[in-house]
Amino acid sequence: MWRPYVISNDIEYVVLYLYMSISSNAPNLLLSLSQSLADTVERVEGAVVSVNVGRRFSPSGIHWRNGIIVTSDESLHNSEEVTVTLNGGKTVPVKLLGRDASTDVAVFQIDSPDIPVANIGDAATLKVGHLVLGMALSREGNIKAVMGNISVCSGAWKSMSGGNIDQFICPDITLYPGFAGGPLVDANGDVVGMNTSGRRATALTIPSKTVNRVVDQLVVKGRIARGYLGVGMQPVRLPQNLQTALNITGDGGVIVVNIENNAPAEQAGILLGDILITFNDARVKDTNDVLAYLNQSQYVNQTISVQLVRGGELVNLTVTIGERPF
Repeated sequence: MWRPYVISNDIEYVVLYLYMSISSNAPNLLLSLSQSLADTVERVEGAVVSVNVGRRFSPSGIHWRNGIIVTSDESLHNSEEVTVTLNGGKTVPVKLLGRDASTDVAVFQIDSPDIPVANIGDAATLKVGHLVLGMALSREGNIKAVMGNISVCSGAWKSMSGGNIDQFICPDITLYPGFAGGPLVDANGDVVGMNTSGRRATALTIPSKTVNRVVDQLVVKGRIARGYLGVGMQPVRLPQNLQTALNITGDGGVIVVNIENNAPAEQAGILLGDILITFNDARVKDTNDVLAYLNQSQYVNQTISVQLVRGGELVNLTVTIGERPF
């Protein structure tokens, strides 16, 4: 009897396992699985587009919301004139609304009311072993799909460009040319994220929650708001006797080596030589901790508490986080 929790990392072995496990019923089950996958592709294919960037292999895109196309920012390179090809081959113009390299999301506006909109699902429902589809559209308007399973699914992570990604999702699918920017589709036919290339050409998926957050900001502002203090910083170690005297846990901190005129840090009273050790009661051990905090757009224009060491004493201040100038 088929045990559905036994799933191989290689999708060919999944099909082989199904076939060998249920003997006489295998043809019917395989036919049912095959038809279900084809039906899923048909439900989603109208929302998949090809993003034409003047290169041999164009990325795909997703009609994420009504009039909003999402694709892979990295795959666009420096293309200035972009059009999209719809399922069936029709090519239409689009307008760039914004790009965010840190999350690899680019957003375009399209004026084609008849295009189906993707049904966006929740990537948090994914589990290791779940079957998924990666989809793409060729420049000629022909749909393409690959099947695989979720090989890694874990918590939030930060991209090399500093973007906050809500889940680490690695589907065991091959990202053939043109598949970057296309959707990852779960067994319900819901788009749970946008596929992109990771290290060594492995497939990664930007989860729907992250894409939604980026789309919200790019549609309104055309950019992602980043926090700004206006200071130059360097990591520093606190001597043991100072840790003991001030009852500080951990030896890390960030020393202020430069302050911009009229910046949020100056307005808050931060001085050269101050050593920042907490942001809103969160321990700061090096500059990456500070940048990670500032990269969270929800803190822009918010007033937070900071604790620092000044002249061997603890000082508590409040600072209003500014928005990083562009």
